[in-house]
Amino acid sequence: MLVDEDTDSSRGGVVGEPLNPRQGAIEGVEFRELTRAADPRGGFSEIWRSAWMPRPTPMVQANRSDSKAGVLRGLHYHVRQADYWIVMDGEIAVCVLDVRRSSPTRNEVETFSMSADRPAGLYIPPGVAHGFYAVTDAILMYLVDAEYDGGDEFGVAWDDPLTVACWPTRNPVLSERDRTNPLLADIPEDKLPLK
Repeated sequence: MLVDEDTDSSRGGVVGEPLNPRQGAIEGVEFRELTRAADPRGGFSEIWRSAWMPRPTPMVQANRSDSKAGVLRGLHYHVRQADYWIVMDGEIAVCVLDVRRSSPTRNEVETFSMSADRPAGLYIPPGVAHGFYAVTDAILMYLVDAEYDGGDEFGVAWDDPLTVACWPTRNPVLSERDRTNPLLADIPEDKLPLK
């Protein structure tokens, strides 16, 4: 059976066609609800297609991040790398912050709730800082359009004045790196991505 012929009557969609793709408040960020077909055997969801990407994005690496409930990862940003996130298990609260110098949505913040029970994909372009809080134990899979390069890893404090309201806690479990990320105001302008 072809994937596009399989329908999910409970959500009204065709598997392979995302529901409600929408541009986020931040330029280039895109959130897509995905359809799921379920029957007594289990379920099926198509989670990524290159045609869904807002710009030509050849994904070249897939990563898996396992987090215990209460862990906060971020905020991280890249100059060259785009991310596409899918929650495989559990639930996360996501925060994104536009740090691009020439962006019309610079310093805008947006939040998303993502879970395995409500499949969705989140596209995060280069220059948009991103992080998540594990509401439950969670597994996040993310596709990236550049192989890992430690020289393209930057951070903003999780509790920056612009983003502190994103999080459901003031006492998350953090890595040493994320605990010591600088406030956005303390990052020299020429060290932020142009666009």
